[in-house]
Amino acid sequence: MNSTIEWQQRTELLLGSSKMERLRQAHVLVVGLGGVGAYAAEMLCRAGVGKMTIVDADTVQPSNINRQLPAVHSTIGKPKAEVLAARFRDINPQLELEVLPVYLKDEAIPELLDSSHFDFVVDAIDTVAPKCYLIYHALQRKLNIVSSMGAGAKRDITQIRFADLWDTYHCGLSKAVRKRLQKMGMKRKLPVVFSTEQADPDAVVLVDNEQNKKSTAGTVSYMPAVFGCYLAEYVIRKL
Repeated sequence: MNSTIEWQQRTELLLGSSKMERLRQAHVLVVGLGGVGAYAAEMLCRAGVGKMTIVDADTVQPSNINRQLPAVHSTIGKPKAEVLAARFRDINPQLELEVLPVYLKDEAIPELLDSSHFDFVVDAIDTVAPKCYLIYHALQRKLNIVSSMGAGAKRDITQIRFADLWDTYHCGLSKAVRKRLQKMGMKRKLPVVFSTEQADPDAVVLVDNEQNKKSTAGTVSYMPAVFGCYLAEYVIRKL
């Protein structure tokens, strides 16, 4: 372990030097840096993934503070992608990081996926249309992808699971994604993280002031974070 970067010693002790080197050589694309995606990206960064591309157009809002990694009072109004970029470079100064603080329109997704060789794609988008476009084009290209389903209006951490999208239940986002992918003619296997818990109907309210959202769900600090950890564990295990 004498050649190990000091801060990675504990990870190398667990995984071994050849697997650590595989992580250092890997390039992971993380799309969506909200409650789920930011934690997924940070866990990948701390595990030693050597190259990442992170994508999110949003800025930090006060309502993010209860659950989102980049959200503290001093970062309100700042782009999430840029807040996290500074944090990740502080964790791993050797990290090769591409930061895209953009909202991914449908036509930009194929261009993004073709812009580099990605060893893995992490989908943590919470809006159905761009989420499905990313999944569709990643599966078409036979890219490794793992996707997060809905963590909102749920609170039981013990009901979080890995599954194929087509086997999920009690998840409104899964249902919407399945429906749209079927319309697009795509019914390939898709590994996802979801919760078997029934969503609390009293924790969902309709909104008219948020971009691309018809409703918003109540959330608690730990649920999106654990979804993000599940995504990161899946990527690390598969890499």
